[in-house]
Amino acid sequence: MRIVQLLPELNQGGVERGVVELSRELVRRGHESIVISAGGKLVKQIEADGGRHIQFDVASKNIFTVPSRIAKLRKIFAKIQPDIIHVRSRVPAWLSFFAKNAPFVTTVHGFNSINFYSKIMTRGDRVICVSNPVKEYVVEHYKVDEQKIRVIHRGIDLELFNPASLDREFMEKFSAKFDLAGKFVITTVGRITQLKDYETFIEAVTILRKKRKDLKALIVGGVHKDKQDYFASLQQLVAQKGLEKMIEFCGSQSKIAEIYALSDVVVSSSKKPESFGRSIAEAMAMNTPVVAPAHGGALDICKDGYGALFLPSDAQDLAQKIEQVEPKEGMRDYIARNFSLHQMVEKTLEVYKELC
Repeated sequence: MRIVQLLPELNQGGVERGVVELSRELVRRGHESIVISAGGKLVKQIEADGGRHIQFDVASKNIFTVPSRIAKLRKIFAKIQPDIIHVRSRVPAWLSFFAKNAPFVTTVHGFNSINFYSKIMTRGDRVICVSNPVKEYVVEHYKVDEQKIRVIHRGIDLELFNPASLDREFMEKFSAKFDLAGKFVITTVGRITQLKDYETFIEAVTILRKKRKDLKALIVGGVHKDKQDYFASLQQLVAQKGLEKMIEFCGSQSKIAEIYALSDVVVSSSKKPESFGRSIAEAMAMNTPVVAPAHGGALDICKDGYGALFLPSDAQDLAQKIEQVEPKEGMRDYIARNFSLHQMVEKTLEVYKELC
């Protein structure tokens, strides 16, 4: 099959990473993969993996250029002659809907605002939702025919997140830099943004400090230039609590699997429901127990004794669940069965085959 994926840009982010991984796996299975975007740092990876990238503005929300961009995209599709057109975001979806010449697949990656603009993501011949809570949200607000919805969880690359192939040298240096030896390490991973509710995480560490003197908490994530003030407020909060030696801001890191392996517990404290919860699934693939808020995609992942859920924004409950959660035998196998990259690719191909 010749499959075209469209998304606004190819820079950092969960949607972008998913497109890159699916493109690579499609090529490995003998399919032709084409990605259309306005460009970005991950274009080279698409091409290195054997895919093809076409740079075209499917990012701008300028309504005055929409007719001309639809006309140009229609010509691109006519030249490509795709078997499947798969869109990952609203602007590409609107442009592709009026330009398409092949079966149309949409993936709803999050809890978008309820309006006409967002409704386009429900207009696919098949609508993929990345978790059951996202499916329920779409059905409730848009009255979509459930027969055309498929729930396909985001896939964890078990080759990348593999306890048997860790960079031990990095782990030693990272542990020494942040003084992790002999410590009970609690880690949260994600960009520095208000939605991650790092205030609740910091408050939970404050509560736990009274019970554990061996505590070390890591906040791992980069800071965008428009979040510098928020980052400064978090640093100030840590200082006010007297936690400068206990809570470390580690910045953006590439060796996330190794950091999960160094951690005793990985926490997601997001105040807004996340569509999936990639970090907690990745941590469990590394056999590290997790604590996550009881909403959004975490409800699909943290169940049957795998991981623990806490009341969103409740620091006391979060602290209690961090104390209580323990490693559970078979965590990695659980992720492999339900949330692996392999299962994501195979289920996505099944959707494509339904339409071809």
